[in-house]
This record gives sequence, C-alpha cells and structure tokens, in this order.
Amino acid sequence: MTGRDDIVRHAIWAAELGPDEVERAQRGMVERPFGKGAYICHRGDRLDYWTGVMSGLVKISTISQTGKSMTFAGIGTGGWFGEGSIIKDEARKYDLVAIRDTRLAMMSRATFMWLFDNSAGFNRFLVRQLNERMGQFIATIEHDRILGPKARVARNLAWLFNPVLYPGAGDSIEISQEELGLLAGLSRPVVNRCLGELEAEGLLSVSHNRLSVRDLRGLQTYDA
Repeated sequence: MTGRDDIVRHAIWAAELGPDEVERAQRGMVERPFGKGAYICHRGDRLDYWTGVMSGLVKISTISQTGKSMTFAGIGTGGWFGEGSIIKDEARKYDLVAIRDTRLAMMSRATFMWLFDNSAGFNRFLVRQLNERMGQFIATIEHDRILGPKARVARNLAWLFNPVLYPGAGDSIEISQEELGLLAGLSRPVVNRCLGELEAEGLLSVSHNRLSVRDLRGLQTYDA
C-alpha cells in the first residue's frame, strides 16, 4: 500500500468511484507538508491542484485594499477544496494559509478534469460539495456583517462539524483559541470569553485545545 493509495482510500469522495477511477485518482495524487503560518497559495496565484487536508487546519481568506481581513472558511482534516478554481482554470481569488502544521493531499488538475469528464459518482460528490460550500460562504457574509462576536464563534465552530464537508468530524475537535480566532476574525481574549459563555449555556465543553459539541444545532443557529 503506497501513500497515494492510502490518501485515496480514506478520501470522502472515493466511495463513489469505480475501480478504474480510483486507480486514476491514485496516479494523480501527491502529498505536501506546510508549517504553521505558511502560505499554501496567495490570492492571484495559480494552484493547479484539487486539495484535501490530511491533517491540520487551513484558512481561506482575503485582505481588501483597505487592509480589512475576511475569512471565508476553515478547512479541517478530511475536507477538500478548490474545485471551483480548477473547473474554471483560473487563479485563486483568496489566500490559503496553514494555521497549524498541515499535510495536504493534492490531486493534479489533469486527473481532476478526467474524473470530472468521466465519473458520474465524482460529479455527484462535487454537486453536494459546491452546494454546501455556497451555503457556507453566504453564511460567512452574514456573520461578518450582522452577527456579534459570540455568534461568530459559535457558527464558525459549527461549520467544522458539518457532516457533508467533514463526515468524519465526530463530536469534538482539537483547535486552539488562537486558531478559532483566526477563523472568526476575533482576538484570542474575545474567543476565550465567548467560549466560556457558550459552555455555560450548555452548547459545548472546553478543555485544553479541544472543544466538544453538546448542541450542534444550537451552534449552527446561534444569533445572540
């Protein structure tokens, strides 16, 4: 069993592929490590790989001309991203940053497009993924413009437990307050206060660098 075989065998989209499609996916896969704080890709650069997080945490974000930073999503272990840019064959419109030590599985554009053109199962997965991601990005705009800090913490955390994007997430995650702050666009002290209040309300429990969800629906809809 090679590393590429193992990557594909554990990928959430592989269950929908036939044997020949799995073999093709394995041939087009590489693995790359990125240290904490490293840029995987800058806005305006090309990244001709469809990308999955094997371990770690990736932030998808951008900075406006006025210096305002906005985070679109955090991608945790098991998540895949970048299909839109690959399909449109364009440069990335956002920055990709590893906010902890991260290992990425990277499928070449040629392999991705072969599966896109030939695999019904792969396309079913992409439709579900794109639909869910669109909902996430729309919600992120709402968070940034309408919701207060506690609701932003709650909902950013809830997305990391999304069963469509991260089906193996379970009910707890290793994430520091600093990392959650980077995703929510808030300082560590603010995140610490918000987590304490959310825990007191019975929505989650907090231990050292680990958060366990008690009420996922409550986090998803939190607006206080």
